[in-house]
Amino acid sequence: MSKRNFILLIIILGLIVIAVFGLLYFQQKITAPKEDEGSGTNFISQFNPFGAKPTPPAVTLSTDASEYQSDTGETQKIKLVKVSSMPVAGFTVFTKERLKEAPMVASAAPSADTEVENAVKKTTPAKKLIQPLTEFALALRYVDKAIGNIYQTFVDKIEEQKFSKTVIPKVYDSYFGNRGESVVMRYLKEDEKTIETFVGALPKELLGKDTTTENEIKGSFLPDNIKDISVSPDGLKIFYLFISGNNLENSMVGATLNLLNNKKVQVFDSTFTEWLSFWPTKNTITLTTKPSARVPGYMYSIDGAGKNLIKILGGINGLTTLESLSGKLILYGDNNLSLYVYHTDSRNSDVLGIKTLPEKCIWGKISDIIYCAAPKSIESGEYPDAWYQGEVSFNDQFWKIDIKTGNATLMLDPISIERGEEIDGIKLTLDEGENYLFFINKKDSFLWKLDLK
Repeated sequence: MSKRNFILLIIILGLIVIAVFGLLYFQQKITAPKEDEGSGTNFISQFNPFGAKPTPPAVTLSTDASEYQSDTGETQKIKLVKVSSMPVAGFTVFTKERLKEAPMVASAAPSADTEVENAVKKTTPAKKLIQPLTEFALALRYVDKAIGNIYQTFVDKIEEQKFSKTVIPKVYDSYFGNRGESVVMRYLKEDEKTIETFVGALPKELLGKDTTTENEIKGSFLPDNIKDISVSPDGLKIFYLFISGNNLENSMVGATLNLLNNKKVQVFDSTFTEWLSFWPTKNTITLTTKPSARVPGYMYSIDGAGKNLIKILGGINGLTTLESLSGKLILYGDNNLSLYVYHTDSRNSDVLGIKTLPEKCIWGKISDIIYCAAPKSIESGEYPDAWYQGEVSFNDQFWKIDIKTGNATLMLDPISIERGEEIDGIKLTLDEGENYLFFINKKDSFLWKLDLK
């Protein structure tokens, strides 16, 4: 080949190479992403005829407020709830077994992987995880004041259900024992003078069966004109006071009744007939003279066998008392409605910062806390007579008092909440875990619960 032809061949090959690279260049320019679409800036990769791995776009966190939930707007928890739909004569709180509610799970068509997994499970032995079908939950039972029917509901889900059909009109007062399976009802006979006291046994419920409303309550009657009743801490016995003898030589007799076997034992006898009882500890029953503003009051204690009558407090006008579950502290009040805590070991008293009656309070389980319904204001009058006789009705707030520090904390003012009601709290009761405070409003006898947590 001549030198001239060789040079022409080199030039032609050079033009072909330039043409190929030019074609690739313009094709890359056409398909390359625009800068405002987030393209990369790698200069070499734009000319790579074999292509390059695309650069991932930068991640930008959303600033749209609609994608976030603020916890500052949490709805205020409803702490006070009316439980009963009718006036009640008494109530109890107890633990009851119930069936668990099974969660609803949406079913989906099985995938190929699921079918393989199920096939493997069938051929591979494995331990089954058995989930409990029942749970224990707090429940309430209470007596309809008008006709004596018993109703019940769970505490966490208020669904009132009728439990018995036994009619006892105009029940003035009632008590429960034996974990809610025994009931005591007090009412007037047809002569409107004689107090009759009925002690009944409630039928057991069958788990998983529909609750019937046709239950009959069978029982027996205590002597006429029972003056006072208190229930033992374990709920298996009651202590009751009644007048025995003729009109000339009356005496007050105290007896215990075992709710399991109906065994009665006399443990107290006194020529003085005006007593109020309380059964705070297993081996101690307290007896306090009925209070009046102008009369000095006295408090005594006896053991469960009726022995060791011991004077604890005395000479206090309008004396009302409430012993702690430990038996070492006594909450008492006077005719000014001032509250004190008496220490049985040191025999010293501490004054508390609120005014109310001890029977409008309840001790905590370890006797370091007192919960009280205390009036916001107190009208002039003779106390506690004016309150007992219905001449005065209180508008209460609910307080928590720490005995060790003396600090009092306002938990709730019922009238201040939306659709608030005036409440005069009586028969305060705590559940075992002290998560709820239950009480009856003396103004209308409806049952309420207060969430303490």
